[in-house]
Amino acid sequence: MHILEQLGLALGLASLAGLNLYLTVFLTGVLVRFDALHLAEKYQSLDVLGHDGVLIAAGVLYAIEFFADKVPWLDSLWDSVHTLIRPVGGTILAMQALGDMPPHVEVIGALLAGGAALTTHSAKAGTRLLANHSPEPVSNVVLSIAEDITVVAGTLLMVMKPVLALCVFTAVIIVLWLVLPRMFRVIRRSFEMVRGKWRAVVGRKPMEQRLFT
Repeated sequence: MHILEQLGLALGLASLAGLNLYLTVFLTGVLVRFDALHLAEKYQSLDVLGHDGVLIAAGVLYAIEFFADKVPWLDSLWDSVHTLIRPVGGTILAMQALGDMPPHVEVIGALLAGGAALTTHSAKAGTRLLANHSPEPVSNVVLSIAEDITVVAGTLLMVMKPVLALCVFTAVIIVLWLVLPRMFRVIRRSFEMVRGKWRAVVGRKPMEQRLFT
């Protein structure tokens, strides 16, 4: 049961880091710092997240992301910058949760954690790209708030019921693997339509200039 709890915490941290790395680190650090649910006793390797420096850095970066994540297209730019940061951060968090393991288990765990964080990050970034094709900013704000709520709920779940969290996050990752190819096909078609319209506009301007000269 102990190994399942570690796996649940590790997979939860990696998956949530793909959505919002800084909020995940901050929330987990606060729980560790105040010894909520005896986290620090069960997972000694996560003590570092409760350090003042880690909490301040995560809090400041989350504050920046909180506002950047709600501005159309700026959120997609922010996501593109974090395409490497979130999976790497998720992998580090997962390794901290797993603690001391045989080397081959650590390698497997790192690969799975990185894949989980990249999966949730891709889902977040893809959803934002689709939302940015709408002219109103409301959808971006709603999505951002929903993601933050998901991180909070997911953090509480993996802390209180790590085995259940393992099942839930595993199911979510599998569903995302099935959905992501279709999502990116839709995004590609959307960009092809925008590019076609742009080419039509650019191509029409020289002809109009020739007609009126």
